[in-house]
Amino acid sequence: MANSNTHLTTPTKTPSSRRNQQSQSKMQSQSKDPVNAETRSRFEAYNRLQAAAVAFGEKLPIPEIVAIGGQSDGKSSLLEALLGFRFNVREVEMGTRRPLILQMVNDLSALEPRCRFQDEDSEEYGSPIVSATAVADVIRSRTEALLKKTKTAVSPKPIVMRAEYAHCPNLTIIDTPGFVLKAKKGEPETTPDEILSMVKSLASPPHRILLFLQQSSVEWCSSLWLDAVREIDSSFRRTIVVVSKFDNRLKEFSDRSEVDRYLSASGYLGESTRPYFVALPKDRSTVSNDEFRRQISQVDTEVIKHLREGVQGGFDEEKFRSYIGFGSLRDFLESELQKRYKEAAPATLALLEQRCSEVTDDMLRVDMKIQATSDVAHLRKAAMLYTASISNHVGALIDGAANPAPEQWGKSTEEERSESGIGSWPGVSMDIKPPNAVLKLYGGAAFERVIHEFRCAAYSIECPPVSREKVANILLAHAGRGGGRGVTEASAEIARTAARSWLAPLLDTACDRLSFVLGSLFEIALERNLNQNAEYEKKTENMDGYVGFHAAVRNCYSRFVKNLAKQCKQLVRHHLDSVTSPYSMACYENDYQGGAFGSYNRFNQASSNSFCFELSDTSRDEPMKDQENIPPEKNNGQETTLGKGGETHITVPETPSPDQPCEVYVYGLVKKEIGNGPGGVGARKRMARMAGIRNIDPFRVQNGGLMFGNADNGMKSSSAYSEICSSAAQHFARIREVLVERSVTSTLNSGFLTPCRDRLVVALGLDLFAVNDEKFMDMFVAPGAIDVLQNERQQLQKRQKILQSCLTEFKTVARSL
Repeated sequence: MANSNTHLTTPTKTPSSRRNQQSQSKMQSQSKDPVNAETRSRFEAYNRLQAAAVAFGEKLPIPEIVAIGGQSDGKSSLLEALLGFRFNVREVEMGTRRPLILQMVNDLSALEPRCRFQDEDSEEYGSPIVSATAVADVIRSRTEALLKKTKTAVSPKPIVMRAEYAHCPNLTIIDTPGFVLKAKKGEPETTPDEILSMVKSLASPPHRILLFLQQSSVEWCSSLWLDAVREIDSSFRRTIVVVSKFDNRLKEFSDRSEVDRYLSASGYLGESTRPYFVALPKDRSTVSNDEFRRQISQVDTEVIKHLREGVQGGFDEEKFRSYIGFGSLRDFLESELQKRYKEAAPATLALLEQRCSEVTDDMLRVDMKIQATSDVAHLRKAAMLYTASISNHVGALIDGAANPAPEQWGKSTEEERSESGIGSWPGVSMDIKPPNAVLKLYGGAAFERVIHEFRCAAYSIECPPVSREKVANILLAHAGRGGGRGVTEASAEIARTAARSWLAPLLDTACDRLSFVLGSLFEIALERNLNQNAEYEKKTENMDGYVGFHAAVRNCYSRFVKNLAKQCKQLVRHHLDSVTSPYSMACYENDYQGGAFGSYNRFNQASSNSFCFELSDTSRDEPMKDQENIPPEKNNGQETTLGKGGETHITVPETPSPDQPCEVYVYGLVKKEIGNGPGGVGARKRMARMAGIRNIDPFRVQNGGLMFGNADNGMKSSSAYSEICSSAAQHFARIREVLVERSVTSTLNSGFLTPCRDRLVVALGLDLFAVNDEKFMDMFVAPGAIDVLQNERQQLQKRQKILQSCLTEFKTVARSL
């Protein structure tokens, strides 16, 4: 047991010359010890590697110790004890703002501590700082400057301090912000959560050792932060538990069983986890460094003495002695870190070789960019090949492809509507859901889905109701111009007007939606090109860094698609104008030749141009006082006058009423026939014609479709207004069918897809490359771009140099293992 207590020896003050002689002799003995030299070289190699990782943002699995715990659990005091001197670390509250990486280097020549801070965003260290107060000031100023710059309460960016001292171990510890339950006054309320999240992030990498501190006054069952540690390391396999302020608990022990039960921490940490129990000096008065270290050693001695003599039966020294005291913890941390360094050296060497190779490749890439700024021909060739590749991928996506994954890059119908900013179809009240609306599609598949959605939207629109005033204005004007097609022309004009008003917005929306589908293909084509180059390991020119060129290609493609949309809008509008032209036969085409509709056409041809149609919504029982030529009731609608020679004259009203039977005033229109008596030939012919017209099956339009029936009295109850509205609905349906089925669908396909397949590469090439060298190079050499590339090269060169130096060191370390 004597040799286990050697670390408790209290250092004594000696004259300066004597201390120098002792240090020099110790340095000489250590330099002759090959094991000690190997350990030191390995430690220095990892320290330099860690500095490079912090400076360049390298993610290297370097074995590191991360100290975590509550804000008052003694982490700061433990760090000062490990350093061997005080620098008022608790006063600057460094643990509450930024992590601090303490690289402790045991340098026997440093009789006084030398602290150097790594420059922000650099692997270089500043000048040595000797004053402890100056060390605290640097930590405070750097923390405040960064938090002010980032406008945050805490920051995960660490401060790196290298401390060289003859009385500190070779050890590196990352001190983290202490856990808190509530934010301090003036801090954001989210500060506790931000600290917890940051600490978890720092402690999560598996190559890091957790040093968890909790003061002895807290029972394990009520520990506030033990669950947080379990979330990071559930089995405590890489966690070192430290019970701080252990001297506060000593007075509660009365016999050996109590001490052993507490020291075992059974039931909470598991059988394989043994916590360390540490007590440190409470006196915060200003003392010399030698006195500070003497006090630490004295506290260790007093704790052991109390457990041996102040507790009945003592304690199980064989089991727990190596876990009690600061000296035991310091020796274990140093040996454990060196053990991890040795185990990780081969993997670290392999990773360094990989990183050096990557940095070399990055250097070559930057050199090629710098060289390309003066080689216009080479740059043109690379840019043209890249543009052609993107155009080919766009064509492949239109023709049908499933790479990249549609689940990630495709869009559903609802997503297309939302992201394009185009909601529902204009004039359509119902929600149009085409087949496959929920599937994520892109390219040609998404294009066809929008086409089908347009057709559904178009067929959901019926001819809107028309006011009687509008019908009267159109019909009466046609009647005044003469001719025999007044009703048909009026119906057709109403249908044409409705088609232009309701179908034109649908056509514009369809073009906009299709334009969005094609515009989305650019990003997918980029991803497809990247995947293909990686899959086949193509040695193509790397164009990733040319931001100006990529922006130009993107703008040219967007402009190309917008021009296609504009042209397609003009084409489909032209088709709409054609099919709604008065000279178009679309309104008069019909698959049903002859029959009732043929009779209806014949009726229109037989209609007299001298008749007016009553279109006002008058009740059938209301007296028609203002109408002329109303036959007296006693004559039942006829007035017979004897003319010369016994001729019979029948007066027919010239302005029929829609409330009177249609076969008399509409279908049974006759002119006065001279020389024909009631029983004459003329009367029989006239009656035969009327009977023939009565036998015509009337038609009705329902939901845009034509229906035929045998209702004998159907036409009797219909008015001229309802007949014209029904006819207009049929004409509208015919116009819609011709427009959608014969014109628009094929026009949209040929107007959008064909140019993307055949003309895209030419259009992009003309916009991008049909320019002089000076304008072409503007895409690649922006103002100051050369300086940016040169700076990037310098940073890479510096990074390559430090990594190469670390690689050389680790090769030496590997050979000594």
